[in-house]
Amino acid sequence: MNQYETTIILTPLLSEEIAKEVIAKFSKILTDNGAEIVMEDNWGLKKLAYPIEKKSSAYYHLTEYKAQGEVIGKLEIELKRDERVMRFLTISLNKHAVAYNDKKRTGAFNKKKTVEAVAN
Repeated sequence: MNQYETTIILTPLLSEEIAKEVIAKFSKILTDNGAEIVMEDNWGLKKLAYPIEKKSSAYYHLTEYKAQGEVIGKLEIELKRDERVMRFLTISLNKHAVAYNDKKRTGAFNKKKTVEAVAN
């Protein structure tokens, strides 16, 4: 199984509850097809860098999961069919990206390194 990351951008016209339902729909598609969801991160309503479909903001959601390659095709077909999805991007994570994401989740980057004073 490979590890993937999908970022979904939803239209800002949705309520918070409906946006969560849409994300749950896509998570269910993943789990029904044998994917294992590693992490989900809801970024919420953010301003876009440039207008998409005459909208200047959108709901962002990131999902990291382990799946077989054919699951990606099924997920992307459903994302293309849904009118509430403005954009999406799926990337395959290599071993370095997986290690980086693991460190980021555990907070390894936020821990301060202790320096021991060595007496000479």
